Parts: sequence; structure tokens; C-alpha cells
Amino acid sequence: MEANRFEAEHSKASSLEVNDLAADGLDLTSVNDVASALKQVADDAEARFGRLSAPQLNWKPEPTQWSVAQCLDHLIVIQSSYFPLFDRLQEGTFTPTLWERLSPFSRPLGRALIRALDPENPRKSKAAASTEPSMSDLSSDIVPRFVQHQEELAGRVRALPGTLDAGRVIITSPMSAFVTYSLEDCFAILVVHGRRHLAQAERVTQAPGFPS
Repeated sequence: MEANRFEAEHSKASSLEVNDLAADGLDLTSVNDVASALKQVADDAEARFGRLSAPQLNWKPEPTQWSVAQCLDHLIVIQSSYFPLFDRLQEGTFTPTLWERLSPFSRPLGRALIRALDPENPRKSKAAASTEPSMSDLSSDIVPRFVQHQEELAGRVRALPGTLDAGRVIITSPMSAFVTYSLEDCFAILVVHGRRHLAQAERVTQAPGFPS
């Protein structure tokens, strides 16, 4: 995922280090911590949006803004792009590329992405075309599908070998062959990205004109 490629709108800027997530109620020091944080995103989505009707889920404050359903659909699309990578890591078939081994930008790019995706970062950015949500109305089962997807993502993270050093394993963003970051930063990116779009979806339900 690239720092300038996620659509959202938020209230105030703040920096975020991967292990400073504990200050926001998260401690991502193990794969179980990461899986639990991802599961919490699923639980929050179900609690906040599980009883919304299809018209409510697909309502947009403006034609150019995303609906609740589109926020969840976008997360499903982009998070699914990590599944092949996690499968290779779990199976022990992952081999770092030359660029992953040599790139001097992995750490700064990872931290920049975490800051960019912080739910409190007010800067808007545009999603990559390949991760754009459906432009047509989505069915009301988008919430249970998102919950199921998020639980699958958490399960794949939990299944990763305990011997992996997440701070030293460098991966490539599914969105760009140039962008590399550590697996540790990838975990933080997945969590803050999910939180960011849940906050965006929550604001949609609070916008004037939201259907009752």
C-alpha cells in the first residue's frame, strides 16, 4: 500500500510508530496481538453497522464520497491482496527479492504509511484503481462478509510461523513493486488502515441526511 493511495478524511494529524500502537490501546508485539486487533476491527464493524439496511449501507454524503458499504468493500479488496504473501510465509516458500534485500527505503516507507493511515491523519488520498470498491450498490450482506473476511485475515496472521522475525522480514506492497516494508510494519498498516476506514464509515452515518 502506498502512502498517497488511500481515500479517507480525518480530524487531526499525529505521528505513529509501530510499537506506539500500545498508546492507542494496541500492543502488536506478537502475531496473536495482531490477529486480536484485526478481530476487534471486525467486532467493531458488526456492532456499528450490522443492523443497517441496504439503503443505509449504500448512502453517500456526496456522489464522490464512499458509502459505509464501499469502505468495507475496499478493505476486503485490499486486504485480500496480502493472502498469497501470507500463504508463502506460512508454507515457508517465501524468498525475498533482490530489491527487498537491498532497498534502503523499507523502514521509512513503512513508517510513512503507518502515519499516513493513522485514523487521526486529516490528509485525504486516493485509492489505487485496483483497490477501488464497487461503484454499484452492494447488498446488505457486506457487513457479515467483511466480518468473515476479517476473521480469515486474522487466522492467516495467526498461522504464520512463530520463528518469523517480523521486524527483519521485508515484503513488497501488493500495490507497488517499488514499495517495501517490514512484516512488522505490514501488521500495523493492516490494523490502522482498517480503523481508518471504520472511522470514515462511522462519519457517513453521522452526516446530515443519513437515512433513518
